Amino acid sequence: MSEKKSGQGTTRREFLKVAGLTAAGLALTSVAKSKTYAVASGRVIGANDRILIGHIGCGGQAMAHIRILKQNAEANNTQSIAVCDVYDNRTNDARTYLGLPESAGMRDYRKLLENKDIDAVWIATPEHWHFQQAMDAADAGKHIYLEKPMTRHLDEALKLHDKIKETGVVLQVGSQGCTDAKWHKAGEIVKAGTIGKVVWCQGSYCRNNPDGEWNYTIDPKANESNLDWSMWLGPAPKIPWSPERYFRWRKYWDYSAGILSDLFPHRLHPLMIAIGGGEYPTRVLCSGGQFLQHDREVADTTHVLADFPGGYTMVVAGSTINELGLDDIVRGNKANLFLGGGGKVTIRPERPYADQIDAAEEAVTGPGEDIGEHQKNFLECVRDRTKTPNCDVELATKVQTVVSLAEMSYREKKAMLFDPEKRQIVNS
Repeated sequence: MSEKKSGQGTTRREFLKVAGLTAAGLALTSVAKSKTYAVASGRVIGANDRILIGHIGCGGQAMAHIRILKQNAEANNTQSIAVCDVYDNRTNDARTYLGLPESAGMRDYRKLLENKDIDAVWIATPEHWHFQQAMDAADAGKHIYLEKPMTRHLDEALKLHDKIKETGVVLQVGSQGCTDAKWHKAGEIVKAGTIGKVVWCQGSYCRNNPDGEWNYTIDPKANESNLDWSMWLGPAPKIPWSPERYFRWRKYWDYSAGILSDLFPHRLHPLMIAIGGGEYPTRVLCSGGQFLQHDREVADTTHVLADFPGGYTMVVAGSTINELGLDDIVRGNKANLFLGGGGKVTIRPERPYADQIDAAEEAVTGPGEDIGEHQKNFLECVRDRTKTPNCDVELATKVQTVVSLAEMSYREKKAMLFDPEKRQIVNS
């Protein structure tokens, strides 16, 4: 791979530096002028206390969260009291929707974190900001609902994992499929030994957008007078104002890994739950390419193979130019577990074990894949610290390790090896 940049994207050398593959090891990605917080514990929130929320990011997904939280505010006993976005129009739209005063809207998320009344923050910003904003929120004693992916790079995920453990704040990654009851039912069946030893599992996230995935509408009103472009770039390479990159950032390596980071967490998190828990991978291989959509840096088709210490492989396929994906299946040596819809999971025995294991359909009770239910799970865990979020920091870090190693594999054109005990890449 040459040192030549693709558009304004990072070179191979720059990528290796931020991805943690330099000789120095997993180096922290720095953010200029980042505020240092004394670690705060936050207030103890009782079962009947109202949870006060601040929103970092007011774009499309962030507004979806804001609307759902407002609709369920009475039932969940919450109130959104502050909003923040680098684009003033988005901040003002969110503030107006929530009926907040002008003082409750701001550009700089660090000012929002200084508000001692805020108990929890919703971070729904581009991926390259997830790490620093979550780190600062944890240091400020705020509980964190963090949109997927957990972070942009592997070194960031490992450091955020340790920060959450240090501060004790609750972190939920916004992979709402983790609250779908069918995956937890599958995990129970697998743990019971019903399908024998898990040998491999599969899933996919495929779309087909003729207009090009992530080619969001560019707002002609956005410019450097009402949008803090330098702040938005943050830890990413400094470039002149680019409406294309601001509104369609998922197409570019500086801010996203495309399918790997936007779509695959929606399958990797649930699949880990379905196989009875999660592990760090030992080897990850990613293939694919730009087979049709060339107006971007990231792939339009990609496939990932991940091996784990427990002796099984996870297969995940993704595309933005063909929507026919793979069935969600957990494969054991004695039977296979199919995770379709319809409120059930199906057990089908392997032929040699048909006289030992009956084909069966297991009913599933509980919520489906729903953002509101995932939010509710997070809020319940904020109130009851004995509970664990469905997409907690442990599960999220393991999935982010797969995602990050897959990106490295794709861009470096080689398998990535990982030591789960040392949490280190072991490629020479």
